This record gives sequence, structure tokens and C-alpha cells, in this order.
Amino acid sequence: MKKKKLTYKDSGVDIRKADAFVAAIKGLVSSTRKPGVMDKTRAFGSLFALPKGYKEPVLVASTDGVGTKLLVANHVGRHDTVGIDLVAMNVNDVLCVGARPLFFLDYVACGKVDKKLLVDVMKGITEGCRQADCALIGGETAEMPGMYREKDYDLAGFTVGVVERSQIIDGSRIVPGDVVIGLPSSGVHSNGYSLVRRVFSPAEQKKFAKLIMEPTRIYVKNILPLVGKFDIHGMAHNTGGAFYEKLTKCLPERCALAIRKGAWPVPEIFSLIMGKADIAERELYRTFNMGIGFIVVVKAKDTEPVRSALRKTGMPSYVIGEVVRRREEKLELI
Repeated sequence: MKKKKLTYKDSGVDIRKADAFVAAIKGLVSSTRKPGVMDKTRAFGSLFALPKGYKEPVLVASTDGVGTKLLVANHVGRHDTVGIDLVAMNVNDVLCVGARPLFFLDYVACGKVDKKLLVDVMKGITEGCRQADCALIGGETAEMPGMYREKDYDLAGFTVGVVERSQIIDGSRIVPGDVVIGLPSSGVHSNGYSLVRRVFSPAEQKKFAKLIMEPTRIYVKNILPLVGKFDIHGMAHNTGGAFYEKLTKCLPERCALAIRKGAWPVPEIFSLIMGKADIAERELYRTFNMGIGFIVVVKAKDTEPVRSALRKTGMPSYVIGEVVRRREEKLELI
């Protein structure tokens, strides 16, 4: 009896399903198109032309993922917002130096191509790109049975932005007396989910799914109008490491942040976390954003003009602290 010839599909990889998924998201991808995107019919790479008008353009790149929030997404069956998280984690980072995000690429790895699930993921990615005015110009979907279980998937993203060399914001001009303006987060964002999953039982994760899965806020359209208009000394995206590591990353060596607890409203999700588990204060502020997703550091005299400009973009803000001379640690909670 003649043996059946072995195929790639027999090993768990169905190229036709992957092709069907790619065809299904063409409309979503095209919705993010912007000037600079170049056709790439026969190109293996994605093409983007630098915008005109820059005297000394500097490219700024970032790559990041969503982390274990994807495990919660799988558990509660909601996949249409984690793509926003993916874009946000990257574009908010390049924004910290004053860069305008230009384009984005995604990498999706999975155990098996599930067209409906992955289309939901792409809906989030394209929505995030639209919020950031960033073109989705390429990506990769890798079906890897054996590496991932059938329903598991992982996301990674990559973005490139541009900033005029003379307008780069690197924190070097931060001095004691500067004011720290905090922009509110939408919730947990995309960090600390290993602890979130420890705090909430599987049943509670479903019960509080709306709060837990709230996507990361994208600050691009709020912050870019400030760049070049105000004398911004530093900015930081409040992600992994939170107040103690991320907010202090932009500081010169001899400076520290004095952050006033209670200077901003804390989202409900953090009250739930604190009510469910006995977590030390330092651990909370080292793990979670606690309601502050992004900071802008300015001279004291620029505080109200900057806050007024933020309000015009629809973004509330809070004076959450100031820069002080460093004594021991880079951050003091007061």
C-alpha cells in the first residue's frame, strides 16, 4: 500500500489559513495609510519615505510586547483591545524624546491560525495606529505548533519615529525646582499582569474583565502639540518598573523626584487590587502606574500654560510633584 506523502499541514502549519487571514485584514491595514507609505508589491521589506521639512531628522525606534496581559485576554475571550496595548507600548516610548511615530510593524506568533481571533487582534493594532497617527506598513504571522499551544499567541511590535535633532528631549536639562505634570492612565495598561493574575482568581478576572482589559492610553496626539512650543525638560512613559524605575529614567544623576501621593485620582482597578491583596506601598508603585501613565517635566512658570495646552487636546493633567536634589534614592513618595 502506497504511503501518503507528508505535507506541512500534517505537521500543524496551514499556509492557506494564514493567507486567508492576511487577505481578511487588508482593509484594516489600509485604514492606517498616511503620506510616506510606499507601495511594496515586489519588496520583501516595508518602505516608508521620511517626511519633508526636517533640517536634521533623527530616527527613534522602539520594540515591545504586551506581556502576560495576553493570558488574561485568552481567559476572558477578549482580543480586540490588546492590539491597542501593543501599539501604545511602542509609540508612547518614542514620544518621550519628542519623536513623532511614523510607522509600525507587528509580529504575531501562535500555535494555530485562528482567523477570527487574529482579526480581532488586528482590529486593535490598526485602531492603535490610527490613535497614534502611525501607519501599519508590515508584519509577520508565525504559526508554530509545538512552540505554542493551539489557542495561545504572543505579540511583539516595532515602531520608528522622527524628531528634529534640535528638539530632542533627553532629560539633561532637568533641574531641581522643575514641576512634574502627570497625565492619567486608563487603568493597569500593560504592566504588572503577572501580579494581577495572582491577585484575582480566574472567576474574578472574568468578573472584572472590562477594568482589567482596558487598553493602554496613547498620548501621541496630546503630547506632540507641546513639542517645540514649550520648554519641556523631560518626559517619561510609566511602564514596567513604574515610579521607581521608569519615571526616574529621564533624570540627571543628581536629581530626584518628590511625588505627592493623593495628587491625582486613582482608578478603580487599583482600589480593587489593594482591597484584595496586602501589597506593600513600594511594591505597588514599583509595579503599577497607579493612575499616572505619562509625565512631563517643565519649569514651574510653564506649568499652567502646558496644562492648558493639554486640556485643549482633551487631556486632563495633575501637578504630582517636583524635582529635588537627590539625597539617596531617585524617587521620594510624600
